[in-house]
Amino acid sequence: MPPTAPQLSAESYLRSTLLTQAGFRHAFLTRQGGYSQGVFSSLNFAWGTGDPDENVHANLALVGRLLDVRADQIYFLSQVHGTEYELADHTQLQDAFRQRQGDFVLSHDPAAAAAIRTADCVPVLLACKRTGWVAACHSGWQGCVRGAAPRAVAALVKQGASDLIAAIGPHISSLAFEVGADVAKQLLDASPDKSIVSTTYDKPHVDLRRMVRAQLVRAGLAPESIDDVPGCTVLEPERFFSFRRDKNPSGRMLSLIVPQSV
Repeated sequence: MPPTAPQLSAESYLRSTLLTQAGFRHAFLTRQGGYSQGVFSSLNFAWGTGDPDENVHANLALVGRLLDVRADQIYFLSQVHGTEYELADHTQLQDAFRQRQGDFVLSHDPAAAAAIRTADCVPVLLACKRTGWVAACHSGWQGCVRGAAPRAVAALVKQGASDLIAAIGPHISSLAFEVGADVAKQLLDASPDKSIVSTTYDKPHVDLRRMVRAQLVRAGLAPESIDDVPGCTVLEPERFFSFRRDKNPSGRMLSLIVPQSV
């Protein structure tokens, strides 16, 4: 661990105007301002890829102080590009929770932040202004095909949420997301918006932000209730980790949101 503790600055995180105006504590973390070194420099949240565990725990402590939540009560899962989820509350052990498989986390406990980790996939933070429920959703291209974001909306509605807002965070942009024809077809078939695929390049390029937005609208959110927090993980190496750009080993960024007491 470095002798001088780093401090999270304005370059360390991004926030949604919609979620902020509604009073939800949240952040889309960048890669800047943490303890990790080398290829993981510096705000890394990936375990088991070569970064010492103490660095990742120290990074979590920085985020906990930023959002006024205990570092061991930031809950995320072992992500598998699916549509399963878990409910988080502060009585659960973080290490045990992150061994469970799933791709979004719901919480109604103001002491338990819902979080996901990404390095090109789409992070989506959702909140209900009426009940205080929140969800953090991980939606890569496979999650988009399987409907991860609308499944997260359905899970919140099942808990009584109704007045939902959402923020779509930084991920691989359409400029960088070149795919084969088979992947492009799968995404196009699953997308309510049929303009997500561009054929102006040698290979198809796909706009996942446009697709997730369309899925959220089809799931019942008003277009004005969905915020875009921009950034391309591949094309901005100083700001973001990118698995597509860096391969293994690569760090992971954290996106998280804290429920409200209502």
